[in-house]
Amino acid sequence: MPKLKPYPKYKPSNIQWLGNVPKHWDVLKLRHILTNVRTERNRPDLPLLSVVREKGVILRNTTSKDENHNVIPEDLSNYKVVRKGQFAMNKMKAWQDSYGVSKHTGIVSPAYFVFDVDRISADYFHIAVRSKAFVPFFAQASDGVRVDQWDLSQTRMKEIPIPLPPLAEQRAIADYLNRITSLIDTYTSNKRKLVDLLKEYRQALIHQTVTRGLDPNVKLKPSGIQWLGDVPEHWEVPALKYICTESALYGANISADHYQDSGIRFIRTTDIDDNGTLQDGGVFLSADLVRGYMLNDGDILISRSGTVGRSFLYDSQKHGLCAYAGYLVRFVPSRHALPKYVFLFTKSQAFDGFVRTNAISSTIDNVNADKYANMRIPLPPLAEQRAIADFLDRKTDKIDYAIDLAQREIELLHEYRTRLIADVVTGQLDVRDQNVPATPDS
Repeated sequence: MPKLKPYPKYKPSNIQWLGNVPKHWDVLKLRHILTNVRTERNRPDLPLLSVVREKGVILRNTTSKDENHNVIPEDLSNYKVVRKGQFAMNKMKAWQDSYGVSKHTGIVSPAYFVFDVDRISADYFHIAVRSKAFVPFFAQASDGVRVDQWDLSQTRMKEIPIPLPPLAEQRAIADYLNRITSLIDTYTSNKRKLVDLLKEYRQALIHQTVTRGLDPNVKLKPSGIQWLGDVPEHWEVPALKYICTESALYGANISADHYQDSGIRFIRTTDIDDNGTLQDGGVFLSADLVRGYMLNDGDILISRSGTVGRSFLYDSQKHGLCAYAGYLVRFVPSRHALPKYVFLFTKSQAFDGFVRTNAISSTIDNVNADKYANMRIPLPPLAEQRAIADFLDRKTDKIDYAIDLAQREIELLHEYRTRLIADVVTGQLDVRDQNVPATPDS
């Protein structure tokens, strides 16, 4: 990335949080820039727009579940028209940067604010006002008892100051930031693709090893189970409940009112990531509330509702005293089944196939605990289970390290992108006459 320097001369902005600004810049209030438009309605023929965080104003995808948490009414005649180049705001979520200059002409909720943008490049304004330097001021201009019910005060919002370079410089800054952030976004996208590929490889490696073993020349036999396929001839394929001393034990249903800052760690589905790692933090309960739901070394938890199939292997030395919640079910492998091997099976493509075959969807996905108990699992002799677990530990450690490294690079790129935009639009860095490297193929 290019090394940037400050401007040669600065002057006081007379705004405490902003400090000094380039000498040739002005500082205006949003009331000098934003003008309320005369409300235009009754245009249901225009495309429906959404005003969302991260992106601003976008064309609404009416078929996407992710974008349609709110029901679209049949009568859109009262929806407001937003013209290309106008500034639209979701006044209830302005504190989350749900606003931006529209690149489309369409209609938005009648509860949103719509403004004309004057005396400033619309592209520059969109970038500047959405930067981390300004988003907190929209929270300060909002009122409400609960965060999700905050309502933006137009009067206070219009008093937010914004530093303003000359128009030609605004365009140069916007052009630079659009090009450099496109470059950063391409790098970030490539890193995310790498993470996805590594995760796919990790799961495929586990699947191959726990269903076929370590000998590439081993003779195979049909398992008789569609989602499992062939297995080594000398392996058994028992139901999970037959290789456990106890199985399908439900966790405790305890309300959040009883959570506390210390005591027994109470494991919920949301505390476990896709790899089966217990996340930092969490919630705790008093010992008397979780009596009968405590975990012992080697216990395996599997989620039966919500994020079905998420699994966890308990180790007292690593995790301390823990109990488990009701949407998780516990299995206690017998001496014939190595807990680590059984846990690794739950990270395979075969296990994913079982979950997809057996999940029942209503408002959330569910897999009955008895179905898990009757799930057939490929089981080699104990010594072979140990060899497989040791092999996969070595291999997955290297893959996990590569994934962690790539994810950290993604975080650093995001932090750099956010800080760069804020520093440039507040005049801390001079990007005039800067060249941006060509964007690599994504």
